[in-house]
Amino acid sequence: MKSMKLEIVTPNGLIYDGEAKMVTLPGKEGEFGVLPEHASLVSLLDAGVITVETSAGKEIMVAINQGYVKVDEGKVSCIVDGAVLISDEDGQLAERMSEAKELLKKAQTSDMVIATAVSKVESIKKSY
Repeated sequence: MKSMKLEIVTPNGLIYDGEAKMVTLPGKEGEFGVLPEHASLVSLLDAGVITVETSAGKEIMVAINQGYVKVDEGKVSCIVDGAVLISDEDGQLAERMSEAKELLKKAQTSDMVIATAVSKVESIKKSY
């Protein structure tokens, strides 16, 4: 299956840089997915969780507070104000989930969006 390059960047630096088969993003108008060779677009991102299916078939999740995304046929660039990579690779899943919940709760968006995003972060623990 084809893949595309994905970058997630904050003012503090790069959060994720790698190949992806699919990316699901929390858009201002609702969640949407991007596959390789997607039509070009620019969209605002709301508080939520970016879900990445890597080329290796692994699922990675990144909680964000807000930003924007630029999609080209072979690349997805997310520029966000704050982000937390949710992973248990280093044995710190609980700490990362706590950071993600705090980031989402501080987001300046509707309470419903925040509650949905926090619920998604809490459900991540069940998959590990």
